[in-house]
Amino acid sequence: MVSARLSLFSGTSIGWSSAVGLVLLFAVCGPQARAQAGAPPAPAQAPAPLQIPGVTSRAPAAIAPAPAAAAVASATNSVSAPSGYQLSANDQIAVEVFGEDDLRSVARLSGDGSVSLPLLGAVRLSGLTLAQATARLTELYGRDYLVNPKLNVSLVGYAKQRFTVLGQVNRPGAFEMPEGASGGVDILEAIAMAGGYTRIAAPERISVRRRGPNGDEIIRVNAKRLARESGSGFRVQPGDTVTVGESIF
Repeated sequence: MVSARLSLFSGTSIGWSSAVGLVLLFAVCGPQARAQAGAPPAPAQAPAPLQIPGVTSRAPAAIAPAPAAAAVASATNSVSAPSGYQLSANDQIAVEVFGEDDLRSVARLSGDGSVSLPLLGAVRLSGLTLAQATARLTELYGRDYLVNPKLNVSLVGYAKQRFTVLGQVNRPGAFEMPEGASGGVDILEAIAMAGGYTRIAAPERISVRRRGPNGDEIIRVNAKRLARESGSGFRVQPGDTVTVGESIF
């Protein structure tokens, strides 16, 4: 004969009918009933993945932390300057101070030949070669700001070189030097760029005003004779002002 009482949960005595009721309660109410009855909770189970026809469900992959962005210095394309080239107004240069990223700069020389640089302010570099400009800035940075600075000065772009043609030409005005015309442009080509002579022009009476080390000088040019001769003629240089005279007849 089955005993009318059973021993459950650490020796606590309950009736047979009560034991059956607890079993049914656990089955129906699940974890809540187990907790109320003092039983340990059942281990949590992950929900089954949603099944959609034609779609494979996968657990999301762990997202790796993004690597820190590396600092990328902007590369500046320099131009190849002729040996001994001297900086002049409106030239654009790049100054790189090694180990001092905040001192790197790209700047254009002003009309008076100076350039504005971090810490130093305005520094006159016109008339200096790139090597001389490097030595000058190295001295200035090392004097008050840096210990044994290492830097480099490179040419980024040439200044726009211009000349002017006035007088008896069809399109007087200022003109840019052609690309690669570092030694100047032939005076006949300069006249052609200005639209050629007018009908009252005097090609034999051309004056060229040129700025020299001792001030402006006036050069007389007979372009009519140059046109008849072979070989190289007179070359107009940047900054020159060419004036074509008027015929007196």
